[in-house]
Amino acid sequence: MTKIRVGIDVGGTFTDAVAVDSESLELLEQVKVPTTHDADEGVAAGIVQAASQILENINATPEDVVFLAHGTTQATNALLEGDVAKVGVIGMGKGLKGRRGRTETNVDDIDLKNDQVIETTHAFVSLSDGFPEAEVRETLARFEEEDVEAVVASQVFGVDDPRMEERVCELARDEGFAAIGANVVSKRYGLKVRTRTAVVNASILPRMMETSRSTAAGIEGMGVTSPLMIMRSDGGVMEIDEMRRRPIQTILSGPAAGVAGALMYENVTDGIFIEVGGTSSDISVIEKGQPKWKPAEIGNHTTFLETLDIRTEGVAGGSMIRIEDGDVVASGPRSAHIADLPYAVYADPEDITDPKLVRVRPKDGDPEYVAVETADGDRYAVTPSGAANLLGLVDEDMYASGNPEAARRAFEPVAAELGTDVESAAERVLEVSAQKIKPVIENIIDEYDLNPNLLELVGGGGGSAALLPYLAETTDYDVHLAVNHETISTIGVALAMVRDVVERNVMNPSEEEIEHLRREAVDSVIGMGANQETVEAKVEYDASRNLLRAEAEGSTELQTRDLSQGAVSPDERLEAAAAALDADPDQIDGGASTAGLHVYVADETTKRLFGLLSKTKSKTTIVDNAGVVKMKLEDAAVYETRGESLERTVERVLNRESVFSNSSTKLPNIYIARGNRLVDISGMSTREQVLSLVDIELEDVEPDEELVILAEKP
Repeated sequence: MTKIRVGIDVGGTFTDAVAVDSESLELLEQVKVPTTHDADEGVAAGIVQAASQILENINATPEDVVFLAHGTTQATNALLEGDVAKVGVIGMGKGLKGRRGRTETNVDDIDLKNDQVIETTHAFVSLSDGFPEAEVRETLARFEEEDVEAVVASQVFGVDDPRMEERVCELARDEGFAAIGANVVSKRYGLKVRTRTAVVNASILPRMMETSRSTAAGIEGMGVTSPLMIMRSDGGVMEIDEMRRRPIQTILSGPAAGVAGALMYENVTDGIFIEVGGTSSDISVIEKGQPKWKPAEIGNHTTFLETLDIRTEGVAGGSMIRIEDGDVVASGPRSAHIADLPYAVYADPEDITDPKLVRVRPKDGDPEYVAVETADGDRYAVTPSGAANLLGLVDEDMYASGNPEAARRAFEPVAAELGTDVESAAERVLEVSAQKIKPVIENIIDEYDLNPNLLELVGGGGGSAALLPYLAETTDYDVHLAVNHETISTIGVALAMVRDVVERNVMNPSEEEIEHLRREAVDSVIGMGANQETVEAKVEYDASRNLLRAEAEGSTELQTRDLSQGAVSPDERLEAAAAALDADPDQIDGGASTAGLHVYVADETTKRLFGLLSKTKSKTTIVDNAGVVKMKLEDAAVYETRGESLERTVERVLNRESVFSNSSTKLPNIYIARGNRLVDISGMSTREQVLSLVDIELEDVEPDEELVILAEKP
């Protein structure tokens, strides 16, 4: 049997599972089971049920599973619903600097909004005379009397020497508490924010540990021997034991799974990914094959948790419509699901008889939305999905495909209210719906200074066909739906890489500090089950915050196929490059390549002042042997070199491509193609750091090995 990767996505109503061929990435099967909130084992029962059913459907055995991961909304829901533990904080410090720790580790209760709160209690112990074990034990006894379930140990400069935090945690666990050191959650300076982040993490530890034990036991009982992985909020996965330490990393992991699918399955290089459900749409950005991150805010408090930058808008395939004064004034945020109404577009046309427009309030205090009521008294929601089907924008094989005739009948009273025909009414509904998405896209492009010419808009989720085809017709963006768009999130879980991020505050990091942080990140993902030969790391330095950051990721399995397997012809690679560059194949210059990566360049000339002035810029793309676009750049210089000349060539690139001014030097973003691997050397602020990272990443390069260096102008 083919080795398979299983991804499971636990939703509020249903738990979805997919099986993907580990080698070809072909989707083999998908199943959906009800989420088992009320079972004795909780949602773990549904996870095991979905995994068992999918193996049975494809006649696979537990031994065939080489990777199994699941995404969960439990951490997010716990914070939304206030299902959190009371946390006791033990602050520590010594000397004059330690006095500051008394105040900064006392973070008070954390308001989660919606009348929910994380309760905290605090104690501070001095380390001036060594570790005060008796005082810590007395504090733990008080915590028990105050119904504390989880303990945070937070020491001034604990990121430099965490031994005291670890000792407190040992004593707390001996007394039956869940416990975590603030240094485990973040290695960054900033005691108050680090402590607050650790408190949020600790508040969900007891519930997450309980669920993880049930899930792990169920999967082990199936006979699956590959380690159970959990989806992270940054689009990677971590081993379940790591989740038991840092459950905060799973917050917002649901939307992150869709981004992982866009990256790993749809191979989006530069794009905006729009995942559309029934109630809301999650919008995220990918640039140069990497998603964008931002610090998570919980209860209006900044934390040291980095999550994917995902913007959520209350419009989707099932959004309900508001009409006032003869015009459509809103689409969403309430949906047919919230109003407990069926979609008209999925009804039998014969059931939509003599429909009339009625007003409904999905929730108490809501404004009025429209629905249609039939002669039999049945009510149906009028939605963007219905509008898109009515206008013929939804192909029959799309997940959102419904009955256009049923939609047409439901839209007749809407059109009468608007004083127009049904097609115009449907267009107006989609126009209002799209107007909630378009400004978000424009803001993302402006915020990250993205080049619209390099971007593609990719739709995922079951409701994406309700909105994306209309965006394709009414904007200049390159818009399309992902393959298997309805299950892209679950596929993302199945294909996600083991990932971790390590950050430290360092001023002008040396080569040794860069290498140490990189090694720490690499060791972390290897420790969580990644195969050492698959691990890649990226290091970047933010001089404005003195923040050194290392990201590492790798696969749990070693891909054994050689570079020739799955390869496409040179003509097919050229076609892929032409599509990426939006250029005619005859206008593309190729030539620079390694064993697995090929560089293509096209010039684009724009004219102004009636053609009297013209400007030419180059666009560059990198395509691998399988025809997958790995990167797109504008105004990038291409240099070919060998291993023996690598350092000299990098020096030459820095001399030629840097931008010099009286006060500063802006370095180019450098990318080095080696074999089938693209090494990212961007994000460094000094020449010395660039050269150090080149030395670290390519220390084993052979003298005669062919390399290609791309330098993107700053």
